[in-house]
Amino acid sequence: MANKEKLFSEFQAPTTQEWLDKIEVDLKGADFQKRLVWRTNEGFNVQPFYRREDLKDLKAVDSLPGEFPFVRGNKKDNNLWFVRQDINAEDAKAANEKALDVLNKGVDSLGFRIPGDSVSKAFVATLLEGILPQYVELNFTTCQRHCVELAEILVAYFKEKDYPLAELKGSINFDPISKILAKGKDTSSLCAEVSPQLIKALEELPGYKCINVNSVALNNAGAYIYQELGYALAWGAEYLNVLTDAGVDATEAAKRIKFNMGVSENYFMEIAKFRAARLLWAQIVKQYEPKCDCACQMHVCAYTSEYNQTLFDSYVNLLRSQTETMSAALANVDSIVVTPFDKPYETPTDFAERIARNQQLLLKEEAHFDKLVDVAGGSYTIEHLTDAIAQEGWKLFLAVEEAGGFLAEALKGNITNAINESNTKRHADAAKRKEFILGTNQFPNFTETSEGKAPVATVCCGSVATDEALPRLNTARLASEFETLRLATEKAPKQPIAFMLTIGNLAMRQARAQFSCNFLAAAGYKVMDNLGFKTVEEGVDAALEAKADIVVICSSDDEYAEYAIPAFQYLNGRAMFVVAGAPACSEDLKAAGIENFINVKSNQLGTLKEYNAKLGI
Repeated sequence: MANKEKLFSEFQAPTTQEWLDKIEVDLKGADFQKRLVWRTNEGFNVQPFYRREDLKDLKAVDSLPGEFPFVRGNKKDNNLWFVRQDINAEDAKAANEKALDVLNKGVDSLGFRIPGDSVSKAFVATLLEGILPQYVELNFTTCQRHCVELAEILVAYFKEKDYPLAELKGSINFDPISKILAKGKDTSSLCAEVSPQLIKALEELPGYKCINVNSVALNNAGAYIYQELGYALAWGAEYLNVLTDAGVDATEAAKRIKFNMGVSENYFMEIAKFRAARLLWAQIVKQYEPKCDCACQMHVCAYTSEYNQTLFDSYVNLLRSQTETMSAALANVDSIVVTPFDKPYETPTDFAERIARNQQLLLKEEAHFDKLVDVAGGSYTIEHLTDAIAQEGWKLFLAVEEAGGFLAEALKGNITNAINESNTKRHADAAKRKEFILGTNQFPNFTETSEGKAPVATVCCGSVATDEALPRLNTARLASEFETLRLATEKAPKQPIAFMLTIGNLAMRQARAQFSCNFLAAAGYKVMDNLGFKTVEEGVDAALEAKADIVVICSSDDEYAEYAIPAFQYLNGRAMFVVAGAPACSEDLKAAGIENFINVKSNQLGTLKEYNAKLGI
C-alpha cells in the first residue's frame, strides 16, 4: 500500500464563486436572493449552500463533545437520552399501575402530575410502590407551594427504602415564573421564598433538579425559535440571580436548574437551537465563577410541540412529532416527551401513548441515534445555523437583561405580549398560507369528517381580565381557526358543494382546479373536479345538475376574458361564482359583477369565512 494519494486528488475543488456562477446559469436569469435564499423568522438569512470557509471564524467548532462550552453535548461517548412519559397522578394507585406498565414498554423516565392537596407520605408511597428509582428518572409536578413538602417526603421515602441517594436522578418542577406567563398570576414572591428551601430539602439528592425553566410554554404559544431561546436563557439567569442572592452557592444553583423546552417542526433550526442553547448557557453560568465546568452544562427535557398539532388529519401529527423527536435526539438533549397525536381533541388513548413511546424507541433501537455523539457536528449548515441562532437569541437575552431581567419583564406583561404578538402573526400567516399546515390549509383530506371530535379547550385570551391581572399566553393552536371554520361547515344543514368549471388551456385549468380544490376543501366543502368542458354553458349546466353552491371557473389568464363573463351571466346568480386566479382582466370582470377571486395571494381563512357567511353558515 505504497500509494498514499488522497482520493480524488486529481480533481480541483471549485471555489465559492464558481459555484455561484454555475447557479446563476442554472437559474436562467431568476433572482438568486428570491429563489434560493431562505429568509427566516429568526432575523437572518440562510444560504442555499455552505462551505468550510464559512466556519473559519466560529470558535465553538473547535470544542469536543463533553467539553466547555458543551455546544456538542454533555456526553463524550454516547448520545443516550431518557424516554419519558408523563402521567396524571390524581389517583395514586391507578398512576402506579400505569407507570409499572409503561416501564415494561421502553420508558425509563416518568413524569407524575400530583394535585397539591394530595401530597402526603401515603400518597407518595402508593405512587412509587414497585418502582426502583435508581434505574428510572422520576419527575414530579405539583402545586408550587407544595414543592418543598414533596421534596422532604421523597427524601424520607428514599432513605426509608435504603435507595442509593447519590445515584438517583429526577426533578421537581418548581417554576413560579411560568404561572405568571400562563395563568396571569403574580407568584413572584415564591421565587426567593421557596427556591432556597427546596434546594436545601434536596441536598441529599444531588442528581435531582428542582428549579425549572418551562420555555415549552412559549413554544406551545407560538414563539419563534429565537424567542424561546433568548427568553429561556433570561429565565434561567433570573433564577441564578435569585438563588445566589439568597446565599445559594453558584455551582449548586446552576446544577439544580433544568430546562423544559419545546421543539417544533423546523428540523435543522431546532437541532441548532439546542446546540446554541448549551453554548450560551455555559457562557452565562461561567460568569458566576462556578467551582467546575460541569456546572455550566445545560440539562434539557424536550417536548414535541402542541402548537402545530391538528384535529383534522390527526395522523399527520405523527409526522410532525417524529421529525421533532429526531431534531431533539440529534441535538443531544437529556430526555424527550413525545406529545401523543390525539391530544388536540381528547385525553390521549393507550394506543396514542404507545405510538408516542415507540417513536423514540425506533430512533434508539432501529436508527441507533443514541450511539453517536453530536452527529450534526461539522455540518457546515448546522454549524452556521447554530451560530446565527445563538446571535439572535443572545440579542434578545441582552435586551431582557437591560430592561431589568426576565421576572421584571414578565410582571410588566412584556414577555407574554411579545409571544402573543408572534402567535397572532403566525395565525395571520397561516390564514394567508404563508405558513403551511399540512392537512389543514394545505392538502386537506377532502372526505374527512370530525366524527364527533372537538378541540380540547385552550387558554385563548391574551387580554387583561381585571385591573390586577396580568396578560396570559394565548395557546390557541395554529390550526384552531381553520378547525372552527370546518366544524361550523360540518354542522350546516347541507354540505356546500364547490364545482370546478374547467375549460380552455389544459395545463392551466388542471393547475387551478387543483389549487381551488385544496383552497375550498379547507373549509369542509365538497369539491368536485372535472376533466374539462367544451363550452361554459355545458359546465354551468353540469354544476347545477350537481346542485353546486359554488362554481369555480378554472382556465388561463388570457382565456378568462373570453369565458368568465359569459359563464357568470349564464349562471345568473343560481350559485356563487368564483374565478381561480388574478387575471389582467380582473377589473373588467369586476365591472361585469364578478366579485369572488381566489389565488395564491388570497387570505384563505378570511375568504372562506366570507363564503360561509354568504352561504348562511
